[in-house]
Amino acid sequence: MRRPSSPHAATATVRRMNIGCGPCIVPGWINIDQRPVEGLDICCDIRKGLAVEPEQVDYVVAIHILQDLSYPDLLPVLSELRRVLKPNGILRLGLPDLDKSIEAYRRRDPAYFHVPDRDAESLGGKLITQLVWYGSVRTPFTYDFIDEWLRRAGFRDVTRCAFKQTHSVHADIVALDNRERESLFVEAER
Repeated sequence: MRRPSSPHAATATVRRMNIGCGPCIVPGWINIDQRPVEGLDICCDIRKGLAVEPEQVDYVVAIHILQDLSYPDLLPVLSELRRVLKPNGILRLGLPDLDKSIEAYRRRDPAYFHVPDRDAESLGGKLITQLVWYGSVRTPFTYDFIDEWLRRAGFRDVTRCAFKQTHSVHADIVALDNRERESLFVEAER
């Protein structure tokens, strides 16, 4: 016997993607990273595309990965993330906040920086080391910079969000948030 379908039946299963998960595999998410680790759902370099059909994902979360991309890779990667999102799907980004680092430097606050004295003793040394994070960071971010690039990639309704707070209908989109002190959180709609 066939059960009557609910108007919400099609939306009951939410597909969510964790881009750049590293070894932190989160159950219930599509976990993606370029390094193979146990439990990973998709191993790929996002710059070469995702092995996911278009418009399949309700929301994508990428915490502290975009800064490791080169400037020319930003638009293609953001466009690829937009491609896999369903219409009205949400992208949530966590990025190192250049403005917060500069503010800490200007107020002469060495405690803000996660750089031990053995690596940089001066405040300027700590600032630069944190900004480039020992050579892995290729693109720094401010809110207006990521807002501009998200819009270029076709996103709309770009919103700055607080740590563990969302403007979307998906309350658990904030589950992967971390590094509150130095991060900028942004959501954008497809």
